[in-house]
Amino acid sequence: MELDFGKLGSKVDFGKTAQDYGRHRAGFPDSFFRRLFDADYVRRGDQVLDLGTGAGTVARGLARGGCLTTGLDPSTKLMDEARRLDAEAGVATRYVEGRAEETGLPAASFDVVTAGQCWHWFDRPKAAAEIRRILKPGGRLIIAHFDWLPLPGNVVDATEQLIIAHNPPWKVAAGGLGIHPRWAFDVAVAGFHDIETFSYDIEVPYSHEAWRGRIRASAGIAASLPPDRVARFDEELAELLKRDFPGDPIIAPHRVWALLCRSPDG
Repeated sequence: MELDFGKLGSKVDFGKTAQDYGRHRAGFPDSFFRRLFDADYVRRGDQVLDLGTGAGTVARGLARGGCLTTGLDPSTKLMDEARRLDAEAGVATRYVEGRAEETGLPAASFDVVTAGQCWHWFDRPKAAAEIRRILKPGGRLIIAHFDWLPLPGNVVDATEQLIIAHNPPWKVAAGGLGIHPRWAFDVAVAGFHDIETFSYDIEVPYSHEAWRGRIRASAGIAASLPPDRVARFDEELAELLKRDFPGDPIIAPHRVWALLCRSPDG
């Protein structure tokens, strides 16, 4: 399934759910960062720009590995959460307000550009052109997703159906497989080369409270609904979990997917 958030995107503001986003959205797992470093795709001392950084999960993971990280996002509230989480982790990232399509950053200034969980929100041809501009010759682009998997009868599937009942336009995002082949087309058209992808699945445990927070932080709930409707949804989700998924923690399957490619100027 290919994500198309055209109808939903203009109504989404993750800044409205910054606290839940920072506390409950599971960031990319440690295994993802180990894979990048082990493959020498990211190296200690690299200058890295993380587009759509949000609460800084990708920037923070790379900073732990010794990269010099900059995070860029249009939401100052999310970046405030990123700074709080960075302080807890003992790392530092420079945060800049801006958009992927026009960063305002100097040309040929980064070894690596990353886009975690956000490529579908961009004007992708414009973002790809801007990435070419700011990457150094031979620089590397990493587009990655960490998606829950709605399997028949699991907690993800039941939760997605409840989200759709409260916010029907969100249906465009439901039922995803966690694989995004169209992104490879985007970077190929933009002239990037040495394109490769990888994916693997992991299980993520959530307490009932954490799962409710994670779902409130999704595009379909607190980022796009008014507070009274968010509260009604949250009450129904709590009842659903208590009734149908009483175990604590609950286990939500996720898929890590990443696309790696190199600047055409290398």
